[in-house]
Amino acid sequence: MFETRASIILLAPFAIVACVHTARSLNRFASNRPRVQANVESENPCLEFDRLNTQVRDGLIDREPARNRIKSLLPRLKAYFYARGGVDSPKDDWVFPVQGYKQNSIGGVEGSGYVSKGYDYFDGNKHLGHPAHDIFINDKNQDGLDNNTHEPVNVLAMKSGVVVATANEWLVGSELRGGKYVYVFEPSTNSLIYYAHNNELLVRPGDVVKAGSVLAIVGRSGKYANPSRSPTHLHVGLLVIEDGYPKPRDLYHALLRPRKY
Repeated sequence: MFETRASIILLAPFAIVACVHTARSLNRFASNRPRVQANVESENPCLEFDRLNTQVRDGLIDREPARNRIKSLLPRLKAYFYARGGVDSPKDDWVFPVQGYKQNSIGGVEGSGYVSKGYDYFDGNKHLGHPAHDIFINDKNQDGLDNNTHEPVNVLAMKSGVVVATANEWLVGSELRGGKYVYVFEPSTNSLIYYAHNNELLVRPGDVVKAGSVLAIVGRSGKYANPSRSPTHLHVGLLVIEDGYPKPRDLYHALLRPRKY
């Protein structure tokens, strides 16, 4: 009995010392996490843009601070793209963004689906207007598969660039209008191409893509794209950044004379 108690007494100080060392190690690990995150973001500015875009989307940052941060990020995004072998697309070379489809799948009449009035990027998820075009696929039963091929339909990059923002998750009932979306930044024109309502994303922030690269699978994600009254489609829009301000531009002309994959 005495020997058992003695063992406990002798071991206790060592246990206390071990616990102290463990706590110190955990504290050091926790304190290093923000520094590690900052280092990752400095190496990949796309992660920083992605976080900023989410803050804008959710109304968590004011207009001027957001605009200034975009301005400061642009040179870094360009440097990142070219340092990783990115090559600019020729000016008038566009790829139709829905594989296997063509101009007659564009919604509206002669580009009437594009409505920029009232749109402001910094209004985030509460923006007005419809500064984009919807490209519909043959999916009568709304299962996300092409009726003829019975296969998913690929979303293709219209231009080369770098992926700078994504939303990978969306649940029915969510207020997020774009659903699962992708933003690709084109350095040569300071523009963003937005691909929304996807079923699945195949890229992430920091991926350098070429014109024709597969970005996602066409889907039905998004507050207004998911209800049965909405046919399955890709929502695609163009924003040109001027002095840190992403402003909508009509890309209907690019959809009329693209390369097809």
